[in-house]
Amino acid sequence: MLNTMVDFLNEDYGYSAINDKSIIQMEEQCGAHHYERLNVVVRRAEGCWLTDINGNRYLDCLAAYSAANPGHHHPKIVKAVMNALSGNYGSVTSNVVYTDPLGIFLDTLANFVPQLAPRFGANGNKVLPKNGGVESVETAIKMARYYGWKKGIPDGKQEIIVFNNNFHGRMITVVSFSSVNKYRKGFGPCTPGFVSVEYGNLNAVKNAISENTCGILVEPIQGEGGMILPPPGFMAGLRQIADDQDLLLLFDEIQVGLGRTGKNFCFEHESVLPDGLILGKALSGGLIPLSAFVTNSRLMDLAFSVGSEGSTYGGYPLACVAGVAALNVLKDEALAVSAANQGEKLKSKIVDIARRSTHVKEVRGKGLFIGIEIENGNAMNFCRELLNQGVIVNDSHGHTIRISPPLIINDDEISFLVDRLEKVLTKINYP
Repeated sequence: MLNTMVDFLNEDYGYSAINDKSIIQMEEQCGAHHYERLNVVVRRAEGCWLTDINGNRYLDCLAAYSAANPGHHHPKIVKAVMNALSGNYGSVTSNVVYTDPLGIFLDTLANFVPQLAPRFGANGNKVLPKNGGVESVETAIKMARYYGWKKGIPDGKQEIIVFNNNFHGRMITVVSFSSVNKYRKGFGPCTPGFVSVEYGNLNAVKNAISENTCGILVEPIQGEGGMILPPPGFMAGLRQIADDQDLLLLFDEIQVGLGRTGKNFCFEHESVLPDGLILGKALSGGLIPLSAFVTNSRLMDLAFSVGSEGSTYGGYPLACVAGVAALNVLKDEALAVSAANQGEKLKSKIVDIARRSTHVKEVRGKGLFIGIEIENGNAMNFCRELLNQGVIVNDSHGHTIRISPPLIINDDEISFLVDRLEKVLTKINYP
């Protein structure tokens, strides 16, 4: 417990001058132990770098799982948020009235996303905003189920095809179709209505379709599942199946959208248009929780009417101001192009390291979404050693080092990262 307020607002350190040991003790005593931590307390975040109380800097190669795509505290996004607060138009406002930040955000995002579900007509897109990404995943699930009901599936019998090793969040409905036992164990009863099949296997998808199937929910690249890319043509194959069977194809691009893989949207790599798109994380530039479900206007109007959806903070003014600024930065600074160019440089250097390392099994990824799979599966050991070298990364599915820095990473920062990867993957011996 803090004794005085003197500990706060020490500009030399960040928010407080409370020592690291005390901060960690506070979390241990007062917080749920639901994350495995790296042993560092971050005091400042700027661009691609995180700083501790002693001024040690760490290259952030996680970017909060793609939330900080434009870099930490991007000045244009920060300015927009600060203007909203000082101008008194950032506070949450009841959804019984209109606000101009929400209207502008909806218009900006709806028109930034290519026309979705074109088989339902060129009606434009509509956006339903929420807070955390998992909320928008559940919005997408509701959309698919409602569509299935409207086409004749008995209510309560609708089924959605999902994929093994998926990750769409940790709310009850979503963990109900996770293949990771620790996400579900002890939290039953699980929500029915999902059929999980092998990722990348189109025949498995076809075989899973029944008279009650209403949709397909998929990550264009699996992030938490091990940084797994599908085989070429998989997304196009899903699109064809959805068209042939009259199913809604829903893409979860919370981690891989908004420039991360070298395109504004990951689905653009195969020129495949989904019926619904789920976005989050980087949507506000990493400053405020903001997510969205985007779909064809005709579908949105079909499923959602007054009272069928709602969220007190979903699309509130401050988040919308940040969202508009973040989308403008993504466009104006061509962050997707940067991700493509810098990702190509970085991946080629990592592949070269892998050839000389006895620890690396495979390197895979698109843009600045790169996974380094470790031979013996102990990726976290390497993540901890990289922290000692001034690099913050995490494991994916236990066996893969995840490399996903902010999209503004420059050549000098890539050299810094490559030098540390070289040392950890080729020069340090592990038991």
